[in-house]
Amino acid sequence: MTEIVILSGKGGTGKTSICAAFATLNENIILADCDVDAANLHIIMQPENFIEEPFSTGNKAQVNVDLCILCGECIDYCRFDAISNVYNTLKISTTACDGCKLCEKICPSNAISMFENNKSRFYIGNFRNGIMVHARLSPGEDNSGKLVAYVKKKAREIAKEKNAGIILVDGPPGIACPVIATISGANKIVLVTEPTISGLSDLQRIISLLKNFKGKVYLIINKFDINDAYTKKIQKLAEEQNITVLGSIPYNRIFTDAMIHCQSVIEYEPENEISKLVEAFWKELINR
Repeated sequence: MTEIVILSGKGGTGKTSICAAFATLNENIILADCDVDAANLHIIMQPENFIEEPFSTGNKAQVNVDLCILCGECIDYCRFDAISNVYNTLKISTTACDGCKLCEKICPSNAISMFENNKSRFYIGNFRNGIMVHARLSPGEDNSGKLVAYVKKKAREIAKEKNAGIILVDGPPGIACPVIATISGANKIVLVTEPTISGLSDLQRIISLLKNFKGKVYLIINKFDINDAYTKKIQKLAEEQNITVLGSIPYNRIFTDAMIHCQSVIEYEPENEISKLVEAFWKELINR
């Protein structure tokens, strides 16, 4: 089984568009969207979800105002400033609460208790080329790495059950915990970058991170023609780091137009030069 992860050091490089195009170039594919903090691949792929489950990201504190004596101890000890006295009523912000349970332990009147926070959602659905596993982290929640690991676990289980040869993963941008959870166990990693100052800087950071992982690394330079000097710098960096450059894509509105129609570029204009470029990248990627 081949597990291919599409990543970018920063947002806005075209990572999800490339992933969507790859997903429509192969049948019986297991597609996973691990960008759970800002999931958007489902907008293009339009999966018909047959499973929807709540996902618990931990615990939150709640107060029983009938038991609360307004002593203020919980306010003094809460390092997250999640508790406040509003008009002689104790209020706990679920967004700020970290679920550490300290307030529950120190409350002298046992007025504070914890409840399971399960507002995030996990989905499995059919899309036109296979099965898609995706999730959405509730706004303000943490533990995205935990949710990413769950998405990948389910994708692997389905791939084994369906005897699918490829798991294609749209990863989150950056280098934080969700990215580390995404690349764990991947065979091939495709970085999508753009020739800008931030594009190069963030590419260097993610390349440094990937040195600790065994997967083969590839690179696609999107919008290469907007800055020739930085395109050359990125190409030089790839050569120095022994990274295979699959190719470069010129700036083109076709990606935006395809997304407006909830399609990949392959589906929107299969004979377009950009579509043929992306198809060539995919063939080289899976045949290596």
